[in-house]
Amino acid sequence: MKTILVTGGCGFIGRYVTSELLQNGYDVRVLDALIDQVHGSADVADPADVEIIRADVRDKAAVEKALDGVDGVIHLAAEVGVGQSMYEIARYVGGNDLGTAVLLEAMIGRPIQKLVVASSMSVYGEGRYQTPDGRQLGLVRRKGTRVKAGQWEPVGPDGEALTPVATDEEKPVDLASIYALTKYSQERQALIFGNAYGVDSVALRLFNVFGAGQALSNPYTGVLANFASRLANGQPPMIFEDGQQRRDFVHVRDVALAFRLALEKQDASGHVINIGSGNAYAISEIASMLADAMDLPHIQPDIMQKARSGDIRNCFADISKARELLGFEPKHRLENSLAPFAEWVRTTGAIDRAADMKRELEERGLVS
Repeated sequence: MKTILVTGGCGFIGRYVTSELLQNGYDVRVLDALIDQVHGSADVADPADVEIIRADVRDKAAVEKALDGVDGVIHLAAEVGVGQSMYEIARYVGGNDLGTAVLLEAMIGRPIQKLVVASSMSVYGEGRYQTPDGRQLGLVRRKGTRVKAGQWEPVGPDGEALTPVATDEEKPVDLASIYALTKYSQERQALIFGNAYGVDSVALRLFNVFGAGQALSNPYTGVLANFASRLANGQPPMIFEDGQQRRDFVHVRDVALAFRLALEKQDASGHVINIGSGNAYAISEIASMLADAMDLPHIQPDIMQKARSGDIRNCFADISKARELLGFEPKHRLENSLAPFAEWVRTTGAIDRAADMKRELEERGLVS
């Protein structure tokens, strides 16, 4: 493969993927709608030395033009955000599901060898849990009555306490938000298409991606970017529930590497693969670590003791499959990456819109 189309290639992850491909000898073309919510400020420069087609992935003519002469496709273009997806439903289903369908239809009959699509850890719902006697449970859900009562942790079938453990790809999907639904649809479309048309297809389930270049003024983007925007404006990070929910944070440079490896490794074809760090962090711990890195240790997070509709409690990655099929090994641990991230935030500036996000969700009854 020589020429790769990256949809959403001007976005946060897309710019790093494009750079990774260019550094490894690929020619790259980008298709990106450049929507204001993601690209409203010049967080980092758009990719150089690539052809950029500004168009929505649902624009069939533009997609067909973008696919001309292409050997492989990395499909990143998507609406992103659990909370927003719960009330802008048509936007998310249209951009993610219909957009993927238009892309795949335009690929029919073309000599495209590989398709890699960005999926999300959100498709799991709650991650894996273990009972006190050591049994792993595949499907765990929180009851709404318990959540409304501030009982944040899920319990077992008999009310027993559970311990969260790393989530592997065999864990059954449990879709807790419209965003999760659309990401699962994207990955299934890609794999079904690949099987039918003989195109090697891979879906990467990304965990919480962070790094310089996130849209700091988009309150529906990643956790670290939201916290950084608040801190940069002298405000406490807003944390739903009690802050003890656990997540996996993976650096965007590691994610970009994973996409290149997925293009190149034949053994990955037909698989869904977790891309994370393999580590778990409490959200309140992340807020404190970032405040320290930004020299603002006195700003403590605002623990709201309220839940957002569509949120889950714990989910962090088992990356054994990525290691086996891709030879993937994360290089940028969160603990060693917060200082350069904080420096980038200081030099970039951010508009804090977290209060707007909270108000929009509360007005629609999506916070309890």
